[in-house]
This record gives sequence, C-alpha cells and structure tokens, in this order.
Amino acid sequence: IRLLESLLPALALVDGVDRIRVAYLQPAEVRPTLLDVMASTTGIAPYFDLSFQHASGEVLRNMKRFGDSEKFLSLLWQIRERAPLAGVRSNFIVGFPGESEDDFETLLQFLEAARLDAVGVFGYSDEEGTSAVDLPGKLDEDEIRDRVERTSALVEELMAQRAEERVGEEVSVLIESINGNESEGRALHQGPEVDGSTTLRGFPRARVGDILQGRIYASEGADVRAEPLG
Repeated sequence: IRLLESLLPALALVDGVDRIRVAYLQPAEVRPTLLDVMASTTGIAPYFDLSFQHASGEVLRNMKRFGDSEKFLSLLWQIRERAPLAGVRSNFIVGFPGESEDDFETLLQFLEAARLDAVGVFGYSDEEGTSAVDLPGKLDEDEIRDRVERTSALVEELMAQRAEERVGEEVSVLIESINGNESEGRALHQGPEVDGSTTLRGFPRARVGDILQGRIYASEGADVRAEPLG
C-alpha cells in the first residue's frame, strides 16, 4: 500500500495518461493516507473497488478476513468525507459455511446502509484446495440459491436508487462506443465492464476515447443518462 501511495501521483503525471482507476483494494490495507492520495490527485479516479465479501464479523473471521459492518461503514464514511461523489463497488459471498440467518440479515442491513454503486453477489460453492471445504455448517444448495436471489433482488433495487441519487451531478465520461446519435461510456464512478454505464446525448462529434463533460439527467437501473453542461 505504501508503494501504491507513492506510485499513483507519479503515474498520474505520465503524458497521455488521462485517468487511472485502482481495482480490488483489500479493506484491511486501505489507510487514510491512501484515501488522501486517491481523493486529491488529479487523474486518479475517485473510485473504490473494495473487497468486502461479507458484513458479518463472524462470517468474515471464518473466511480469514478482516472487518465487520461497523468497520466497513466507517471506511465508507472516510471515503465520502474526502470524495463525496466517489464510486464504490464490492462483491459479496452468501451462503458461506456457518452463515446463520442473523449473519445474512447483517449483510442485508449493511447493503442498505452502504449505498454502493455496484455490487456483485455470488453463492458459496466448495472449491478444491481452499480451507472452507473442510468447514462445518455447510448450507444446502436450495438455501444458498434462495439467499442469492434475495440478495440480488435487494442490490438491484439499491443500485437503481444510488444511480437515481446521482441525477444532477456533473460527470466526466470516457467514451467507449457510439450508437447513432448517442454515445456510451463510463463516468469516474463507474468501472469498465462490471458496473453501470453512462449514455450521452447532444454530443454529435463524440469519438471513442474522448472524455466528455456532462450532467446526469436520468437513471435507468444502475445506468445513467447525461447531456452537455449548460
């Protein structure tokens, strides 16, 4: 992490590099100094891909991972204190061995409080060579499937709400494709391929690779639509 803190400002100064996006940060390693660098360095996208995996402290200990709901919400508060419009994404595993109904409810409550822009949900399955294979308290496949469906339905609603909250925000969009009179790309709060996208109208000379400034005027699920400023 210390190396990353020193490298990011140097990378942002490289000619031809307009945007740097950091991916897959471990919450246990995210220090205030790294947050300061990412939030204050021009060219570093205020985007935080955080590997939470769960929100129950008990489940996370079984995963041999750091944290709990309170610690993760505190980290999100620190991020948004420095960069109020930052994008945040994470992935979660449901149905991990020993996950009780209370643990599962803790995860759902965390997701409601966290206001994440993008969320991936995965059901637990044994993977050869991992320590979890030998853990007690395995859930049956039907229960895991049910929890995945419940979590997925919730996060779809929450991501749509988060996108709607962004209506009115100014965005800087890296254009990835042109579709007739509209262009599509990613704003700073959106990671490529895995997150929502931004569709732009009113930019007749847009080209792939351009970075255009606009204002969000509508949302569609996790995606947003933007138009020129003014």
